[in-house]
Amino acid sequence: MISELNVGHAYIWGGDFGDEPAVSVGSLGADFMWTEADGAEGYRIERIHTGAPWDYDARGPLSQPGIDVSEGDYLLSVNGMPLDAAFDPWAALAGLGDRVVTLRVAASPDADAEDVRDIVTRTLRSDRSLRYRAWVEEKRRYVEERTDGRVGYIHVPNTAVAGQNELFRQYYGKRGSEALIIDERWNGGGQLPHRFVELLNRPYQSYWARRDGKDWATPGDGFSGPMAMLINEIAGSGGDAFPHFFRKNGLGKLIGMRTWGGLVGISNVPGLVDGGYTAVPTFGIYNPEGRWIIEGHGVDPDIEVIDDPALMVDGGDPQLEAAIEHILGELQRNPYIPPDRPEPPDRSGFGIDPAHR
Repeated sequence: MISELNVGHAYIWGGDFGDEPAVSVGSLGADFMWTEADGAEGYRIERIHTGAPWDYDARGPLSQPGIDVSEGDYLLSVNGMPLDAAFDPWAALAGLGDRVVTLRVAASPDADAEDVRDIVTRTLRSDRSLRYRAWVEEKRRYVEERTDGRVGYIHVPNTAVAGQNELFRQYYGKRGSEALIIDERWNGGGQLPHRFVELLNRPYQSYWARRDGKDWATPGDGFSGPMAMLINEIAGSGGDAFPHFFRKNGLGKLIGMRTWGGLVGISNVPGLVDGGYTAVPTFGIYNPEGRWIIEGHGVDPDIEVIDDPALMVDGGDPQLEAAIEHILGELQRNPYIPPDRPEPPDRSGFGIDPAHR
């Protein structure tokens, strides 16, 4: 029995229940649409999901080197099984997850077209990570275009190992920007994100004049420009703590919607004898002033922006738009301007000029 049933981390799963039958489905990392062209019908490849050119892990079955498939081509068959309107395109890929398959494709749905060709590739069991990479790259590129390259975009999916990897990976690619937007929407939590905030809270402490090349700023992984963070109601647990610590350290404004509100944590709970698991809420958060915080409420934004579905058609993102407008305003109001190198010092005597001590 669990005494606190109204806390965010009270779960039970698994155990002595039967499993439903499952069949793997091969994924091609692409979107399809049933269309008609030249009097014939077929599944057209609308989009092939890929990440940025530097994302080595963001190449799907249809974007590998040497695979002659493009968006707009038609998928005619899988291992000789034709596709038709009676079934969705994944029916032909049932049982083919992580398997080498032969795909017949062409620029039109006509099976007798001159450019019909057979492609051999390996499917994925899931294209979730591929679509995530493509989504992040789409947001990063949009922010770069909207701000003329002045603002960097970073998405942090959770506060577990994957989130740490993503924050470091994206931060080091964008710390040369004038400002940063940290997007933690849909953050799935994991660990307490002290290290996340410590990485972002490293303003430059000193500069080093060099005889050759550009002067150094230290710490070498520091950043002193303005920042803002995107939050929403799907971010919780560590995803609640991350924006709380971000604001507590004065790193920038929170933009979006109030977070989930689950900071009574769980840990080290033994499994049940039937193989199931019951989460036992173990530790709750209170602040240095001695007040309980966040659990059951979440972290409020500084600038509330509702994800209006009418504004999200065709990839619209009103929360991201608000963050861009805010951070561009911050670059006008409070930009970080590195100091100019001072005149060479007079070292004919001892010590330094008293004005510089």
